[in-house]
Amino acid sequence: MKKRITATAALLAAGVLALAGCSGAGSGGSASTDPIVVGSVNTISGPATFPEASQAAKAVFDQFNASGGLNGRKIDYKALDDKGDPATATANARELVGSDNAVAMVGSASLIECDLNKKYYEQEGILSIPGIGVDTGCFNSKNISPANVGPFNDMTLTLMYGSEVLHLQDICVLLEIAGSTRPTYQAAIDKWTKVTGQKPKYIDDTVPYGASDYTPYIVKARQAGCKALAVNPVEPDAIGQVKAANAQGWNDVTWLYLTSVYSENFAQAVDNAGAGVYVPAEFYPFTDDNAITKDWRDLMAKNKIPLTAFSQGGYLAATHFLTVLKGIKGDVTRDSVTQALKSMKPIDDKMIGTPYTFGVDNNAGWPIELKSGTHKWEKVADDWFRITK
Repeated sequence: MKKRITATAALLAAGVLALAGCSGAGSGGSASTDPIVVGSVNTISGPATFPEASQAAKAVFDQFNASGGLNGRKIDYKALDDKGDPATATANARELVGSDNAVAMVGSASLIECDLNKKYYEQEGILSIPGIGVDTGCFNSKNISPANVGPFNDMTLTLMYGSEVLHLQDICVLLEIAGSTRPTYQAAIDKWTKVTGQKPKYIDDTVPYGASDYTPYIVKARQAGCKALAVNPVEPDAIGQVKAANAQGWNDVTWLYLTSVYSENFAQAVDNAGAGVYVPAEFYPFTDDNAITKDWRDLMAKNKIPLTAFSQGGYLAATHFLTVLKGIKGDVTRDSVTQALKSMKPIDDKMIGTPYTFGVDNNAGWPIELKSGTHKWEKVADDWFRITK
């Protein structure tokens, strides 16, 4: 009888422990020897893609795992492709957060996922550090805080640099619109107007992603009397736009682009940059050989990842996350990660113009220029350029 009671008590105790373990996994945690699941939703295929961000984040986590992880616990990084499709983007988030029990989302880069998933992230109590925030939802949710400046502040920066530093007149704006970003781009333009008193001569918000020929949009802008174009494309589109202007003999136009075109590939592809291509780089210029970007450059080279602003964003998102992760006392769960990110101290990194704090926007870019015939980006400032109030 005594043996039967003892055996029953042991079974009950085991059941309680099992239930406790299930409870921890359900809130994004796990036993202390299990991998720490981290997720990301990315547009890796489709008309406009951002594959380097999650590739760079993975390289950071792989390096961390190779050095022993967090007290022996490895990062299990799961990067999914939403293909620019809304249904896939929402399904990806639910797979990572609901099924895989990710403790955080890190290094994402998607055209659409923030807007679609922000309410779900709030509901599930999970935070996201995109490597590259693209859509409006990345910048107006308390649960999402990108590593980058973002296209909207970037648009204000490039317009300000054009009017206030280059003293350009007749600046026009061409917009490639994804999802619900049109009002946010307009707010970015309005911010420039409020600060400088300048207004765009012409706005065309019908420019498509991935067009085979941008000639009609370039011709309309030239006919409207534009002297400079502020545009928000991804790299292949920007190459097509510059070459369309070249084909029309429009050789005195100044291009005010965003960080999305800042790559060695773009520089090599463009022979005639008109009156110059200017970009407010969201991260410290990587085409300048320097110690500030050395660790990132070495890791990208080792993993054969292109040197772009996108890979800088993914790298920084992952390194910011690991800095906070290492400071967590006790078990790493979704709750403990969320609490640590919300209470984190600012991370001061020379690759960014504003110290990273979850929930605080970065508004600094480093001006760089591509001149015709050089195939090389050059710094045109000695410090960060910031949006003035």
